[in-house]
Amino acid sequence: MEIVTKIAPIALALIMLGLGLGLTFSDFTRILKDPKIFFVGIVSQILLLPVVAYTLITLINVPIEIALGVMIIASAPGGVTSNVMTKFANGDVALSISLTAICSLISIISVPIIIFNSALYLGISNLTENITVTSIAIKMAIIVTIPVLIGMVIRNFAENFIFKNLKLIEKLTGILFLIVFTAIWIEERGNILNYIKQAGTIVILLNVSMMFIAYIIAKFFTSNIQQRKTIALECGLQNGTLAVFVATQLFSNITYIVPTAAYALIMYITAFIFIFIVRKFN
Repeated sequence: MEIVTKIAPIALALIMLGLGLGLTFSDFTRILKDPKIFFVGIVSQILLLPVVAYTLITLINVPIEIALGVMIIASAPGGVTSNVMTKFANGDVALSISLTAICSLISIISVPIIIFNSALYLGISNLTENITVTSIAIKMAIIVTIPVLIGMVIRNFAENFIFKNLKLIEKLTGILFLIVFTAIWIEERGNILNYIKQAGTIVILLNVSMMFIAYIIAKFFTSNIQQRKTIALECGLQNGTLAVFVATQLFSNITYIVPTAAYALIMYITAFIFIFIVRKFN
């Protein structure tokens, strides 16, 4: 896991820089126009997703390392790919961007709290020495928040250049995401099938059930089908690179990362199936 440990922070920082380059301050002020549906998206992502994940790990008998790995991916905010998939689904891209941005900034507080409390409830005590909620929050702020803010500042001073090259930036962030997970698969290629057997079922259940639940909840608050699709995809497409970064900071055991790697493969398949279904019946 040595390669992953070294490249994950760099890749994550560059991905978040790319997110910042795609943001404007209007992406934050936009939420004031429709705060209700934005609040539904935030609550579904930050609170409901971990609750659903914890419910599943208590109902399904999985190794304790896999259980905490599931909580790690469930605590992660939506990834930048959710914006691309939302566009493909003819969803509300502006809402998707706003949710991704705000959830990513909130994550420096929510992720450490969710993971440390999950470890406590699961009886896991082998966290890396000298790692606390505060220290992880500070590391995440350096890797997540600061690159986003730098990206926004660059966008503000070079808006025309950034706007012309947004598609290239999106492609580069996608490549960085693939590099991290390719490194995981290469380093652990001898154990991959066993890991998938252990984590495959629960991550599929988490991903599918959460997209369905989020879509249904959104239906109670908005008649706008684009917004419903957006919230469902935001809750189904997580920032896997961030989850890997956090897991490598906390544990030396690769097993904790397995659900993240499995989820990263599965979420795109299920997202495309979801998009096909909602396009067909709506």
